[in-house]
Amino acid sequence: MLMDYLPIVFLGLFAVLFAGVNLGLTHLLGPKKPTKVKLSVYESGVQPVGDARQRFTIRFDLIAMLFIIFDIEVVFLYPWAVVFKRFSADNGMFILVEMLVFIGILLLGYIYAWKKGGLTWD
Repeated sequence: MLMDYLPIVFLGLFAVLFAGVNLGLTHLLGPKKPTKVKLSVYESGVQPVGDARQRFTIRFDLIAMLFIIFDIEVVFLYPWAVVFKRFSADNGMFILVEMLVFIGILLLGYIYAWKKGGLTWD
């Protein structure tokens, strides 16, 4: 049983060894002449102005989390559609109600986020 995983272990060891050797050779053989121009920030040829660490509103995080939640909902809808067609003759009503409950719960979450102002941009 463990012998079946031996090629995977060798592949992992080879990958780590290969990456380590490449990093080591780059460090040993690479040029080591840092200058002020080489250490400066380069962004599409435009000179940097101001501080790169600017604060941004927390709304971006909230919108991102809501997007992930509703994006995962869509990911669960695709396999359900495939299974529903195959099993609709046997217990199609149960599968339909199950998905409607799932969508209803997510719809309640969407309405809650909307009422709390999570989707408004001020």
